[in-house]
Amino acid sequence: MPRTLELRGRRGRLLTIYLVAAVLVAGGAVWLTSGDEPARFHTQDATIDVAAAPGSPDRVQLDVTLYLPEQTPAPAVLLPHGFGGDKTSVSRDAGELAERGFVVLTYSARGFGHSTGQISLNDPDYEVADASRLVDHLASLPEVLKDSDGDPRVAVTGASYGGALALLLAGTDRRIDAIAPVITYNDLAQALLPNAATRDDVQAGTPSPGAFSADGVLKRAWAGTLFAAGLGVASTSGGTGPDAVEAGDEVDNDDVGAGTASAGASAPAAAGGAQRPPSSAPQPGTCGRFTQAVCAAYTDVATDGRASERTIELLRRVSPASVTSDITVPTLLVQGENDTLFGLDQADANARQITEAGGSVSTIWYTGGHDGGGPGPQLRGKIADFLRFHLTGEGEDPGTPFTYDVQGALRANGAPSVRSVEAPAYPGLTSGTTERRDVALGGPEQTVVRPPGGTPAAVSGIPGLNRVVAGSSRLSGLFSVDPPGQSAVFASQPVDAQLLLAGASTVRLRVSADGPVPDGGAVLFAKLYDVSPDGSRTLPGSAIAPIRVPDLPADGSPGEVTVTLPGVVRPIEAGHSLQLVVGTTDQAYATPTEPAAFTISLVDGSPLSVPVVPGETVTSGWPAGQLLGIAGALLAAAAVAVVAALRRKRSHKVDPELAGTPMVIEGLTKSYPGGLTAVNDLSFRVEPGQVLGLLGPNGAGKTTTLRMLMGLITPTKGEIRVFGYRITPGAPVLSRIGSFVEGSGFLPHLSGEANLRLYWQATGRPEEKAHFAEALEIAGLGDAVHRRVRTYSQGMRQRLAIAQAMLGLPELLVLDEPTNGLDPPQIHQMREVLRRYAATGRTVVVSSHLLAEVEQTCTHVVVMHRGRLVASGEVHEIVAAGGEATFRVDNPEAAAEALRAVGGVSGVDIEGTLVHADLDGLARSEAVAALVRAGVSVEQAGPRRRLEDAFLQLVGEGGEGSS
Repeated sequence: MPRTLELRGRRGRLLTIYLVAAVLVAGGAVWLTSGDEPARFHTQDATIDVAAAPGSPDRVQLDVTLYLPEQTPAPAVLLPHGFGGDKTSVSRDAGELAERGFVVLTYSARGFGHSTGQISLNDPDYEVADASRLVDHLASLPEVLKDSDGDPRVAVTGASYGGALALLLAGTDRRIDAIAPVITYNDLAQALLPNAATRDDVQAGTPSPGAFSADGVLKRAWAGTLFAAGLGVASTSGGTGPDAVEAGDEVDNDDVGAGTASAGASAPAAAGGAQRPPSSAPQPGTCGRFTQAVCAAYTDVATDGRASERTIELLRRVSPASVTSDITVPTLLVQGENDTLFGLDQADANARQITEAGGSVSTIWYTGGHDGGGPGPQLRGKIADFLRFHLTGEGEDPGTPFTYDVQGALRANGAPSVRSVEAPAYPGLTSGTTERRDVALGGPEQTVVRPPGGTPAAVSGIPGLNRVVAGSSRLSGLFSVDPPGQSAVFASQPVDAQLLLAGASTVRLRVSADGPVPDGGAVLFAKLYDVSPDGSRTLPGSAIAPIRVPDLPADGSPGEVTVTLPGVVRPIEAGHSLQLVVGTTDQAYATPTEPAAFTISLVDGSPLSVPVVPGETVTSGWPAGQLLGIAGALLAAAAVAVVAALRRKRSHKVDPELAGTPMVIEGLTKSYPGGLTAVNDLSFRVEPGQVLGLLGPNGAGKTTTLRMLMGLITPTKGEIRVFGYRITPGAPVLSRIGSFVEGSGFLPHLSGEANLRLYWQATGRPEEKAHFAEALEIAGLGDAVHRRVRTYSQGMRQRLAIAQAMLGLPELLVLDEPTNGLDPPQIHQMREVLRRYAATGRTVVVSSHLLAEVEQTCTHVVVMHRGRLVASGEVHEIVAAGGEATFRVDNPEAAAEALRAVGGVSGVDIEGTLVHADLDGLARSEAVAALVRAGVSVEQAGPRRRLEDAFLQLVGEGGEGSS
C-alpha cells in the first residue's frame, strides 16, 4: 500500500489547495482531448504544369495534393497557403475540410515549396492564372460535383496571401461559387504604406479619413519580414502562426495553424514542410525567388520609405481592390483584431466594395491575426459551415450577420476569457451604421521633437510577436515606450462604466511646424492606450496610425487634420481612461531621419469619437473545460492570495526595537538545488551614519546577500530587517532603500537632469519627494548635469548613477562596485560623495573589491568567505587585529635596539624614521614605555597592517579562510 501523506498546519492546508487546483485543471484537459476519431479521407500527390507566362511555351510545375473524402462526388475547396509557406502549411485545415466531406486541393504557389517559377505577389497573369488552371483540373475530376461541363462546384479559402488569392480568383473566374478569405488585404499599397491625411486635408481643411497617396508611411518592419520570407526556404507557418484563443478555450492553443499534417494525410504530405528545400532555388543577386519587378518595387520603398507611382501601380495590380467590383459570390470575410500587418480596415474595404458590387458579405472579427494567431477550431468550423451551405444548400443560411470577439482580462489556466458578440448587420469600421460616442480629451498644446536619425524611436510592439508580448505584463511594459519629448499626450477622465470599443476611433488635431518645414511634411504616429487606475498602459492590438501631413504652412500656422486610429476591439473597464499619444517616431515604420519639431494640439471642442457596436453575446453550449479551468485558477489564485496576505502581514509588522536600525541580518541562508549554499548563517547589523564595506573574494556570497536585501530573491532561512520591517519581495519598506547595480543605463541624447526626472516619473512618486537638488549637490556634477549624457566621462556617469540611487534621499543606500572603471581622481571624488551622503545621518552599504579604497571610505566592514561571516567591525579594529605596529621616533637605531630587548618582540625593521615590529600580543603602550625608558622620543604609534593584509589573512591567500 502506498504511504499516505498527512498534511498538517497552515503549510499543509495551502499545499492541499494547490493540489486540488492542479487536479481540476488536469482533469479539464483530459476531458477536452478525449474522443479523437480516425480521419475519413485519403490523399493523392501530383504535379500540374501551368504556363510560365501568358502565351509562353515555358512551363512552371505546381506541387499539389488532393484530399478525397469517403463519399464522392463532392463539392471542392481550393486551399492556397500563406506567404512564406507551402502546401504542407495548410495540411491540417485541408484534412478538417476533407473530413467534413469536401474534396480539397492544396498546392505550393509558384516560387514556394517544390513548385518552380518566381514570386509575383498574386499577379493576375501568374499566380491568379495558376489558380484558374487548378480549377480546370478540379473540373476534370469525377470526384468533384459539377454545375456544368468544365464548371466544378468550388469555393476558395485561405489566409493572408492565400486569402487575397481567393478574392482575386473570385473576381476573375466566374466558376467560383463562394469564398472565405482570412486575415488578408484589400489594397497592398494601402496596407504596407498607410497614411491618414492628404494635402487637401491641410490646405482646404477638409479631412478625408483613411485616404491614401503615394506619400504613405512604410511599415518597414513588416515589409522587410515579407521580403525576407521570399528569399529563403519555405516555412510551415504560412503567415498565420498558432491558433488564436477562442471562447471556451481552457489553455492557450499552441497548435500551429500551418503546421501539422492531419492523421489521414498521405506519407509524402505528412513528411513535407520546411525541411525540404524548394525546387525553385534562389537565383543569384538580391531578389531571391521574386521577379525583377517585385524586387525593384521593394528596393524602391525600402530605400527611402516612399513609393514611386510605378510601385503603387504594381501593388494595386496584385491587390483584391482591383477586382472587388466584380465579386458577387457569397463571401465570408474573417479578419484579426490583433494584426499590425493587415488591420480591420482592409477587411472593411473589401466588405464595402463587394457589397456595392451586389455580393453577399458576412464579416467576422476574431482575436487573432498576424500578431494574434490563426483561426481556432470553432472559427474553422464556422468557415466550413459557410462553405457547405453555399456549395450544397445544407444546414442553416448564415445570413449576413456581423460577429466580433471581445477578449477580457480574466485568464483561465493561461488563456484570456473571450466572448463573441453578434450584431444584425456589419456596421462598417468608421461610417455606415456604426454607433459612436464622444469622449472628451484634455491636454495643452505641446511641442514634440523628432531627433536626428529618428533614434531613439518609440516602441509599440514587435511585429509578428506581439501576441507573446501582450501575454506578459512585464514584456508589454518593455515594448511600449514613448521617449520623452517625442510625443504629445492627451487623456480622458476615467470612464464610469465599461466602454466597449469596436472599430476605428477618430479625433481632430492641429499640427504646425516649429521651425523649417521638413521635406515631405510632418510624419507622426498616433495610438490610443487603455490606462488602468494604477497608471499601467495597454496598447490594444499594438495598433498605430501613421500620419503624413504634407505641405505644412511655412509661417508656422497650423493645419487641421482628422486622424483615423486603427480599428480595434477593446473593453475599457470602469475606472480606466483613454490616452491619445501622438509621437514623431516608431521603430516599426520608416521614420524620416532629419531632425524636426512640431506643435500639436486638439481642435477646440473636438472629442475623441469612439465606435461601439451593440449586439447580443452568443455562446454555443456550456464551456465545461473552461469552467473547470476557471475553477482551478480561482483555487490557485485563492492559495496565492493567502500566501501573499500572510507575507504582506509579516512584512508590514515592525519590530519596534529595530525601528531606528537601518539593517539587521540574522541567520541568513540561501541554498540552491544540487547542494550549493551561497550564503550560510550570515548575521550582522548596520547602524545609522555608517559606511559599511561588504568584502569577500569572488563566490563569497556578497551579490546574493544584496539581492536578498533588495527583495529580488527569497532566503532559504533567516531574515533581513530594514528599519524593523522584514524584507520580502515587494515589501513597502523597500521604498526607503536606494540602490545602484554596476552597469547603469541612460538615454544618451538627454541631459543628466532629464534622465533623472524620467527615472523618477517611472516610479510614480510625487516630484516634490524626489529631492533632485540635494541628490545632484551630493553627487557633485555641477553644471554638467544640464549636458547630454553622451558627453559624460565614465566618472560622471557613475556619479549620475549614484545621484539616481539617491533620489528621494533614501535612508539606506546600497551600492555595488560604485568605483568600477574610474581613474584615481574620479575614485577620490566618489569617496567624497559617499562621505557627504553618510554625513547627513543616512547609511551606505558598499560592495567592492578595491580594499585600499574601502579602507579610506568605509567606517565599518563585513568580511565574507564561502558564504560565511569571517569578521566584522570598525575598519581600524580589523586592521589592528594582528600584532604588527609602527613607531615614528627621533632615533630609529636606538629604538630598534630597545624593542629587540623586549621579550617576544620580533621582526624589527627600520624604514627612515619609522620602526616596524611584530609585538606578538604585547600592548603598544608597553612597547612605547620601553622606548621612552631607552631615551627614545616617540612621535607616533599605530598598527602597521593595511586592510588588504587583514583581508588576506582572514580569507587565506590560498583560498583557505579562517572563521
